[in-house]
Amino acid sequence: MNEQMKLDFTEKEQQPVPEPKPVSLRLISFDLRADFGFFRKPDVNDGLQLSYNMLHKPALLGILGAIAGLKGYTQKGQWPEYYKRLKDVRVGIAPLDHERGNFTKTALKYTNTVGYANKAKDGKSGANQIVYENTLRAPAYRVYVLLNEADELQNRLLTRIKNQEAEFVPYLGKNEFTAWWENVAEYEVDQSIPQEAFELKTLFDKRKTIVTKSIDDGYDRFDLFDFSEQKGSYIYFERLPVSFNEQLFQYNLIDFAYTDYPLKTPTQLGGLYRLNTSNEYVQLI
Repeated sequence: MNEQMKLDFTEKEQQPVPEPKPVSLRLISFDLRADFGFFRKPDVNDGLQLSYNMLHKPALLGILGAIAGLKGYTQKGQWPEYYKRLKDVRVGIAPLDHERGNFTKTALKYTNTVGYANKAKDGKSGANQIVYENTLRAPAYRVYVLLNEADELQNRLLTRIKNQEAEFVPYLGKNEFTAWWENVAEYEVDQSIPQEAFELKTLFDKRKTIVTKSIDDGYDRFDLFDFSEQKGSYIYFERLPVSFNEQLFQYNLIDFAYTDYPLKTPTQLGGLYRLNTSNEYVQLI
């Protein structure tokens, strides 16, 4: 037999199987508020700067990181500590005190007098850059966070949210828009599948709910909302960041919806949690 084809029957040392980490999940919510907010859309860089209307998950992770005392951006090309350690935490977001999902906006004017930003056409400094930002007025959101009490970091975050304490000052998009929170609540939840039309209290990922796309006009067709009841009045849509593309250093965007209409069953929506006290559902992403 060829020496290279000999089989090795010697007993190999077995590798120890790592023990699973303990899990003790707690769902809490709190109402996050600020006088102003600005979640800048990166695809606009001239004239009027636009803001997302809804708080999105990457921005919320920054706020949770400030509460927990995790570091933000410190070096170009590296992800901040809060994102690396909290990106897998599941959250849900719902607007408060809104008008059919929208917040009032006002264009604030800023004059940038920093020299490097204001070179005139001849290459010399001296001009001023004027920027308008379409800023949210009195934005408010109910935030749901699913935390593992057995994890040291997440348990610290849970305690600080309950005690309304933060290591760093949280803000909504810009550090001059200081945020605060109130009405901390905790829920008993399960992941039972809705058996009848149900209310969804958070923004939800609607991608799996498209049943057809019209050839005539290109619009999506849904078989999602229960219009038989009279209680609904609006459906809100927005394309929002949900995470980062870690190679390109840019947002991953998906289509979200928010409504006060009941949703039909059976449903294809994932990540649903039933709040046992109210029999309502939230979607955590």
